[in-house]
Amino acid sequence: MMQDLKFTKTNEWVQYLDETTVRIGLTDYAQKELGDLVFVNLPEEGDEVVAGEAFADVESVKAVSDVYSPVTGTVRSVNEELLDHPELINSDPMEAWFIEVEEVRETTEFLTEDEYDQFISKEG
Repeated sequence: MMQDLKFTKTNEWVQYLDETTVRIGLTDYAQKELGDLVFVNLPEEGDEVVAGEAFADVESVKAVSDVYSPVTGTVRSVNEELLDHPELINSDPMEAWFIEVEEVRETTEFLTEDEYDQFISKEG
């Protein structure tokens, strides 16, 4: 598991790259719940994301699901590899980051890994 990860109740992980820049992805639990991902829709560099609002969506063989931003800020970079290979989210969700956000001004509630594990054990 990567260092200093935080988690959200909407099943995203957040990794701080520095004090005001984060990388965001989907948790292992989320990708297992969704099943095989076949499409991902990502924002553009320079787009604003808002804490608690959807910034992307993923399509699995079962359904389309929103991916929520745990932070408010500006999209610095987008993992374009996921556009051609959404299955990377299934094979290695902790490496298959979606976006990097800079100038983070606001965040949703973050959970530690232990808190997140307890949260999802109650969900199941």
